[in-house]
Order: sequence, then structure tokens, then C-alpha cells
Amino acid sequence: MEPRTVGVEEELLLIDPETREAAPRAPQVLAAGSAELDQELFRHQVEVQTQPTADLDDLRRQLLRSRRLAAEAAGAADLWTAAVGTSPLGGEPVFTREDRYLDMSERYGEVARPEGTCGMHVHVAIDSPEEGVVVLDGLVPWLPALLAISANSPYHEGSDTRHASWRSQVWSRWPSAGPTERFGSLERYREVSRLLIASGAARDDGMLYFDARLSADHPTVEVRVADVCTDPDDAVLVAALVRALVTHVAAGADRTGRADHAATDPPADLWRVELVRAAQWRAARYGLAERLLDPCTAEPVPARDVLRALVATVREELEAAGDLDRVEDGVARVLAAGGAPRQRAAYERAGGSLAAVVDDLVARTNIAWRD
Repeated sequence: MEPRTVGVEEELLLIDPETREAAPRAPQVLAAGSAELDQELFRHQVEVQTQPTADLDDLRRQLLRSRRLAAEAAGAADLWTAAVGTSPLGGEPVFTREDRYLDMSERYGEVARPEGTCGMHVHVAIDSPEEGVVVLDGLVPWLPALLAISANSPYHEGSDTRHASWRSQVWSRWPSAGPTERFGSLERYREVSRLLIASGAARDDGMLYFDARLSADHPTVEVRVADVCTDPDDAVLVAALVRALVTHVAAGADRTGRADHAATDPPADLWRVELVRAAQWRAARYGLAERLLDPCTAEPVPARDVLRALVATVREELEAAGDLDRVEDGVARVLAAGGAPRQRAAYERAGGSLAAVVDDLVARTNIAWRD
């Protein structure tokens, strides 16, 4: 069987080289760039995305190309780009002048104002919406580990948040954002979505900010839990693991649409939303530096053990796609130094300078395509 196609969306921060703050000048950048760049809720962000591909080497090439296009367009407007979950030195948020975004600002008030965080969304192809809901239900216990791997936002508006992923905490303010319980069926997924929109917690399907959801525009499952990764190889690692998990869960679905889990998979009845929220918080607070909740027991265990269990669970799928060596190397790399630890190391090297952290982020965001 051919590997499923995968695509990635990245939100990039626009940086003023003078102040190192987020710069609300996306209209100038979009005017100078190609049609492949897109606007976001705030003017200090741009979005780039890859096309669906089954080849992770191709995915990496596309990521580098899109980052190059964004950096060149930003450079034409005398700005920098950085792949980072939050702006270390802040910046005044300015809404994009588009009717949908302005309506969001009016409806959600202060919840919307301090946003402008940058995430990474991974799309993986599914055969049907019914299969997609089975996949969403099976992904629930593993999403905190994916957040921990990507955690890349320890600094925000001039402060050390003491979190590895502050982006996830800011993002959780949206009333429709965060983890979900198992839906059990496509009908239940659609009914929950309808009720959330009717309640006002989301204005439309695009504002169903679940950590993983059915894409409104593509035949994919969309995993939205991750911080944007500065290192493109970390982004590809997350994409590889998401694809392997989607493939693993889908392969265990029987004809009734229920997931037929192996004995080593997380118990279907364990993960109430309260426990998922606790697991997400630990991942956001500590990244891979401390303990995560074990997907099979919900007990705290070393992060290394959770990642070892994750790779073991999807080993067959990784081998079939030719991704196992890439993932094992990537897991060793992020356990040694992921996004948040690398930012803190830059801070220490510079004697406590957040400007130096920003400089390091800009350099590492773009070094791969410049090589």
C-alpha cells in the first residue's frame, strides 16, 4: 500500500530588524511575495503551505522553498521571518482588515486580542469522513506527545513563561480550542460541531479549533496541536509521526467504523477530556524535559519512555513508508535539544538577551534553504 499523502501549513512571524518585535506589515509582504503566501488573523503573521505529497524528502524541499519565498518577500519589505510559536519580544497586535477577522475581534473581544501565535498544522489524507472520525478518536492519547516534540515558545512579550509551549496556552483561550473526547461516529462529530457553532463558541467550521479535526476544505485529518518548528527537520518529524498514527489507527478500524486496537494501544475508555487536558498541560509546561502522561495508563513517566512507546506503536507503519530511520534520528535529536531548549540556550549564550534569541531564531528558520 502506498503511503498516505501529507501536507503542512506553517505560520511564520514577521520581525522588525530594528526592534526584534513582531511587525504588523503583512500586507506589504504579501504584495511583494507570490500567491503561495497567505494572510493570517494578525498582520505580523504570514502562512505558507506545502502541496500533498507521499514523499517526506519532497515535503522537506517544499518547506524550504516556502520559507525562502516568505523570507524573500519579507526582505523586500525590510523585515525578517522566524518560525516560532510566540514573539519573544512581543509587538502590538493589529488585526488583518478582512471582514471575517474583524468579526472575530468583535465577537470574542479580549480573547482574540493577544493572539498572533504561530502553529503548524499537519494534513493527512483519509478515505472518508467516517474513517477520519475513527482516526480522530484514536489520536487523542498521542496528541500531547506531538505537542511536546514541537514545543517552541518559551518566551513571550519579553518574559520567560516557564513553559516550553506558551503558544498552546494562549491558543486555548478560544472557546472551541483544545482537546476533545472520542466522538464515536461521524454523526456525533457533526452534531457536536453544529452545537458549538450554535452556541457562539465558533462562528463557522473554520473556527472549530480542535487539536485535531476533519479539514473543512480537504479530504484530510488536520492535526493542529503543534507549535511551528524552527528546524524544518523537526517539522518533518512531526509530520511523519502524524501520518504513521493516522495509518495505524485507520488500519485497525473494522467495518462498523470502530477502532480495533492492539493490546499495546491506549485503552479506548481511559481518556476523558479532563485527563487529556492534564496531559496537554504537562506537554506545554515541560516539553520533553520532564515527565509526560503515559498514553496507556495516564500515569506520569519520563518523556523518553513516551516517545519510545510512540515509535514502537507505529513501527510497522514507519517501516512500510520508509520513515523509520528518519523518525528514530529525529526523536534522538529532539530529546537532546528541542525548540524551547535551543531558545533558552541562545538566551544563556548571549548573557540574557532576548534580542539574541530572536536573531538565532531568524538564522535557524532560514539557514537550511540558504545552504
